[in-house]
Amino acid sequence: MEKILIIGGAGYVGCELTKLLLSKNYQVSVFDLMIYGEDKLPIHKNLNKIKGDIRDIDLLEKIVPGHDSLIHLACISNDPSFELNPLLGKSINYDSFLPIVNISKKNKIKKFIYASSSSVYGVKKENNVTEDLSLEPLTDYSKYKAMCEKILLDNQSSNFCTTILRPATVCGYSSRQRLDVIVNIFTNLAFNNNLISVFGGNQLRPNIHIKDMTRAYLNILQQSNLNIDGKIYNVGYENKSVIDIANLVKNCMDSEIKLITEETNDNRSYHVSSEKIKKELGFVSNFTIKDAIIDLISAFTSNKLVDPLKNPDYFNIKKMQSINLK
Repeated sequence: MEKILIIGGAGYVGCELTKLLLSKNYQVSVFDLMIYGEDKLPIHKNLNKIKGDIRDIDLLEKIVPGHDSLIHLACISNDPSFELNPLLGKSINYDSFLPIVNISKKNKIKKFIYASSSSVYGVKKENNVTEDLSLEPLTDYSKYKAMCEKILLDNQSSNFCTTILRPATVCGYSSRQRLDVIVNIFTNLAFNNNLISVFGGNQLRPNIHIKDMTRAYLNILQQSNLNIDGKIYNVGYENKSVIDIANLVKNCMDSEIKLITEETNDNRSYHVSSEKIKKELGFVSNFTIKDAIIDLISAFTSNKLVDPLKNPDYFNIKKMQSINLK
């Protein structure tokens, strides 16, 4: 049975990825700070939960050996969370990365899969943002993602297969829910406040359903190393404008939703191409933004999410502040 280590496996994507891999008969170890609780992960005979900090090199030296592949998801996620404490963000997102790569390489990890971000491209004039375009990150969060990519590619060798995914913004329901990403924000506000505030509106935002995101990691795990070694793939199938996403949410609701538009100085707009992963690996999306909205509405309706407008468990910044993460 293949053994997979997911660093950051108790997060928004990690929880759902863990469940998917367990259902496919992988043996999974999740290494995570568990600040949202271990109960977000299932109880399963093939799951090993390890509570710890990725900056703890001694602990990493103990847990990495014995695994076949490593999926690195852990980070202070998105720009606002990073900017809350830039030194903390750098220590987790960047300073810890080379030690993890070195330990993985030393312990003969066969596949090292890194979750980068489509934000590494910055603002592009091209109609389609493809993997061969230059990286022009605008924020520290995206700058360190790009720097970690370089570290990983520099360490790629015949015995150490490296693959980088650049996901779009993930949307949909997870047992470790986030309500601070665009589709989820709009759905939460519409369902629980009957109001959506849109800043700007014409900016294009690529999104991917969380079930497709986890399928993408599974696809990489199932590929031969020859197919994916040293490769970089965008994963972001639906590119919609902010106003179109808001209207899609509005149209999924039973009640009347008020939609307010306001000016913004955040004019980031990009259309991410996922043609490469489609052509080379046969990966296409099975789920849509609308599916994500419907899943979230179902979660709200069945009271799976407690106090969704205020609960810090659903908002990374609020959670970091509430526990004074250092």
